[in-house]
Amino acid sequence: MERFGWECRTKVSFGEGCVKEHLASYIREFAPEGCNIMIGFGGGSVRKNGSYDDVMAVLGGMGYSAEPEADRRVIEFSGIMSNPTLAKMLEGAQLVRDNNVGLIIAIGGGSVMDCCKAVSVQARYEGDAWNDFWMEGRAMTHDIVPCGVVVTMPATGSEVNGCAVLTNEETKIKCDRDYPQMNPLFALMDPAYTLSMPIRQLRAGTFDILSHIMETYFSQPMYGNPADDVSEGLMRGLIRDFRAALRDPMDIRARSNIMWTASLAENRIIKTGKSKDFQAHNMEHQLSAYTGCNHGEGLAVLHPVYYRHIYKDGLPKFVQWARNVWGITDAQALRSEAYAEDGMSDDELLALAGIEALAGLISEAGLPVSLRELGFGEAKKALLPEIASSCFISGGAFRQMTADEILEIYEECW
Repeated sequence: MERFGWECRTKVSFGEGCVKEHLASYIREFAPEGCNIMIGFGGGSVRKNGSYDDVMAVLGGMGYSAEPEADRRVIEFSGIMSNPTLAKMLEGAQLVRDNNVGLIIAIGGGSVMDCCKAVSVQARYEGDAWNDFWMEGRAMTHDIVPCGVVVTMPATGSEVNGCAVLTNEETKIKCDRDYPQMNPLFALMDPAYTLSMPIRQLRAGTFDILSHIMETYFSQPMYGNPADDVSEGLMRGLIRDFRAALRDPMDIRARSNIMWTASLAENRIIKTGKSKDFQAHNMEHQLSAYTGCNHGEGLAVLHPVYYRHIYKDGLPKFVQWARNVWGITDAQALRSEAYAEDGMSDDELLALAGIEALAGLISEAGLPVSLRELGFGEAKKALLPEIASSCFISGGAFRQMTADEILEIYEECW
């Protein structure tokens, strides 16, 4: 295993009714005296699932009000979009400065959490946070505005890490950075909020969770280690719960499991001692930076094709995955499958069978399997060479990509 340091400073309260039960104590612990509170959210979903009303009820009971003349004010930062932009983050940072905000509460999914975490960094920074932290990765030494989250859509795991993804629309760069300082101070996770999610979001968000685990798992070290042991269990459980939630979207047990798996996938524990790949994420980030496509759906299109390109470079791990996650053990029985070629070893057959099992799950779930299904017409297809050349290259992958091979993958996804 590689050397590592690990920390997760986020306090988590999980379960139905946790906002009503625990939010007030977190506010008393983390909100500076005499400061206002800003709540960040997207659109109407927070009212549909009840999270907005629950948060506002707690704040109202503590003497906070949205009225302009109130002594303790609630500032609303709404309209945070999927794939949050640098411009939106800067808007939020200005709201914090202008309104004496001492605590930010993000209510929503990964995009809302990422945007609010980035706001917390920029609001008290005199320089250009995008350039200094997201682009250059400088050390973060200034005090940031305290931030907590109320999770309504499980996917990114942003509630328990310091990662935030932003898109610079001018440069068409979508970039993530992970700083321990950006970990939310608290996360309230009520799985009941997820029951009103559209099925499309359930599909895309759950695949994003699976992608996070796979991108960590398929990296060095190749030999067995505790992080990979945990990852295999998480993948098996997530596949089980994904299928259960698709059969019955009101299955609160499956939704609860999915919600916590998202956090376990991204609280850094399965990344300990791992080189981490995330090349598929890099490729999807640039697709969405240029086209605004759905993140989880883009990952579903890319992953099987990407893995067919690299499986020989990480063959032992792909064989282990086929056996331990998908339960595929008999290589000889696979020789009649369409993907089998003359001269393939048993290990190669097992590895490919695992990749085909992943592709089968994607189809079974109703996720898109091509860029065309993702809404890429001829105009967007013409952008693929430019998009490929803009991708960040992962140093933690089994084999580093080139812009030419990334373009090949995009074209095979077409």
